[in-house]
Amino acid sequence: MSIALRLYAILLAICSIPLVFGGGDLIALRGTVYYLVAGALLATAAVLLWRRSRWGLWVYCILILITLGWTLWETGLEQWAMIPRLAFLSLLGLWLLLPYPRRHLSGGPKVHPNLLRAMPFALAASVGVPAVAAIVFGSAGDYAETALQAEVPDAPANADWPAYGGTAAGTRFSPLTQINTSNVKKLRVAWVYHFNDVIKQTLEVTSLKVDDSLYACSSSNVVVSLDAETGRERWKFDPKIDPTEKPFPLCRGVAYFRAAGVVGDCVERIYTNTIDARLIALDARTGRRCRDFGTNGEVSLLAGLGEVINGYYFPTSAPTIVRGKLVVGARVYDGQFWNAPSGVIRSFDAITGKLTWAFDVGRPDRLNEPGPGESYTRSTPNSWAPMSSDEELGLVYVPTGNPTGSDFYGGVRRSFDEKYGSAVIAIDAETGRERWTFQTTHHDLWDYDVSSQPTLVDLPTVNGIGKALIQPTKRGEIFILNRETGAPLDGVIERAVPQTGAAPGDPIAPTQPYPIGMPSTAGPRLSEAGMWGLTPFDQLWCRIKFREARYEGPHTPPGLSWSIQYPGTIGGTNWGGASVDTDRDIMVLSTTRVATRVRLISRGEADALAKPLGKGGTISELGGVQPQAGTPYGAYIPAFLSPLEVPCQQPPWGLLYAIDLKSRKILWSRNFGTGRDSGPFNIRSLLPIPTGVPNAGGSLLTRSGLTFAGATVEREFRAIDTTTGRTVWHDALPAAGNASPMSYRGSRTGQQFVVIATGGHLMLNAKGGDSLIAYALPQ
Repeated sequence: MSIALRLYAILLAICSIPLVFGGGDLIALRGTVYYLVAGALLATAAVLLWRRSRWGLWVYCILILITLGWTLWETGLEQWAMIPRLAFLSLLGLWLLLPYPRRHLSGGPKVHPNLLRAMPFALAASVGVPAVAAIVFGSAGDYAETALQAEVPDAPANADWPAYGGTAAGTRFSPLTQINTSNVKKLRVAWVYHFNDVIKQTLEVTSLKVDDSLYACSSSNVVVSLDAETGRERWKFDPKIDPTEKPFPLCRGVAYFRAAGVVGDCVERIYTNTIDARLIALDARTGRRCRDFGTNGEVSLLAGLGEVINGYYFPTSAPTIVRGKLVVGARVYDGQFWNAPSGVIRSFDAITGKLTWAFDVGRPDRLNEPGPGESYTRSTPNSWAPMSSDEELGLVYVPTGNPTGSDFYGGVRRSFDEKYGSAVIAIDAETGRERWTFQTTHHDLWDYDVSSQPTLVDLPTVNGIGKALIQPTKRGEIFILNRETGAPLDGVIERAVPQTGAAPGDPIAPTQPYPIGMPSTAGPRLSEAGMWGLTPFDQLWCRIKFREARYEGPHTPPGLSWSIQYPGTIGGTNWGGASVDTDRDIMVLSTTRVATRVRLISRGEADALAKPLGKGGTISELGGVQPQAGTPYGAYIPAFLSPLEVPCQQPPWGLLYAIDLKSRKILWSRNFGTGRDSGPFNIRSLLPIPTGVPNAGGSLLTRSGLTFAGATVEREFRAIDTTTGRTVWHDALPAAGNASPMSYRGSRTGQQFVVIATGGHLMLNAKGGDSLIAYALPQ
């Protein structure tokens, strides 16, 4: 047994080495002294135990007491913060309290037997109590004491889902009440449809339902019509996409239009804009091409763009229909090179496919297609997120991102880039002219695209009911605007932001807009004490990296030295956007809290690491590097993860919020998702601990007071009481449900269905799939 004791002493000595040297580095960076002290005590205990001295046990006990005191001083009783600080050393020390190793110890004071009997329980409690508290309180979240109530009128007989967001307003609200908080526990799978697609990943579609048919698209733009009550396939249209070098092969939805004055075929139409840049019109009843639309039922979206390298220009969100026009934008592949294709917004006649106008921010006077030898202005802000429209006002609301090729360096941007980047633009659907623009981030150096659909609602104001537009952002800030004028309904304040650290030649915006009245979902400011890890070692690594980097809070500018961006590039709130219960005036949205490390790299270093896609580089080579060719700097933007590939800041990493839009107060918030399907090195932990996990995708609200959401990297679909935030039903999914669900009433039986796509998410490493799953109550 003395051999085992010496092996244990060697283990303690090995564990002390990174604590001593890393702790010294952290002190040099003006960090905590704890790790150096802990490492020294651990090394001392190792030497004493090697000598078989009872003092080794006492030194280890002193280490545990110091660790407990430091933990309470630095974090209080924060459950997630206690676990990595106490768990490893407590578990490591349990072996010392067994009778066998103590028989080989001599010298030094003896330990009273009762104390020895109590210490294993104390050490176990130091691990178990925080863990149990995290499970109990983490799953409960913060809830309002009193649930909001509202009258629930009967749903209309034709409760369909004819647009991506339920309606053109993007509220993602169903008027159905058949499935409610009392019976939702009986919800069962009604049918499953498999696309059997060549791409079994990033299925993010929200289906449409009109009359008795469901319409959906796969990641490679295969469009299907299904019987809405059985899931039986009626027709399938394959546009024959070549998925080669397509960075984000996905289709979030199709569009439906009923053509007035048309007889024969194509009275009802389904439109899809493909990832190889085609706009295609199909007969909703047969799936055949509408021959009167463009050429053979399709229009090329490459017209007027000039040179387009394969994989750079790819629409991913459904077309937006307003006043008989199809309005389309597209994603232009981020961060590759300055002089990429234009982010022009275009409108096409829904019957003929003829271009009706083009909104090119570099040439707002030119509403038609460029002439021979010309192109729409290159590298302008693009709109890849879903749009919204107001048929009465005749406006389409366009969320935009950064000028392509300059996400993290803005020294090459032009005046129109500065105005229209990371903004919401209201465009007149008849003329194609800008009505108003509101910018959510000035001179955006953080890839804070406005990535979610604007949500249009009517809200009470001091001047009566106001026509509002709600815009969540990747910053975690939520803006409420007058959708007629673009003026903030509650006001906006410009706050000073950090002004040092940016690359030479890149001006920093002196202020950034913050909404008045609306709560922020961005999370607390990062600190060294908030760095996390599964062990003291990766937590120490995260603390060192945090101290080495520049971080002055939100909008810390990227530069030639490491900086930390929080919220990170995936949000905040991403493309899932907000859902609004228009009966109760409750908004629900999810947010992700994972920081990003950012460093600009010289042109030479960037060229050596990764060339732009199609210019000698491939998707697999890019990793966390954005070449930004044509600018002085590339960018390295890895997520701020520990060596074990878990986020460096402590949980929660994903939350779900409900906000009362009347009072502008948070009604409840909860950690969204558990760690069951994620873990170190992206290995499933199988532990249902409610850490809250990164998410992408939206929610569905119903008139009966339910919120349905998948969205997380966990393969789980949940129903949540909208007024209290408590989970009332859940079901395991075959793949992550990173899509926005929808609901409808069956035309024949009157049965209510809830449908979600299970396709995972590439950036979140969430398991992919290719199925649509419909849920209903048992007949």
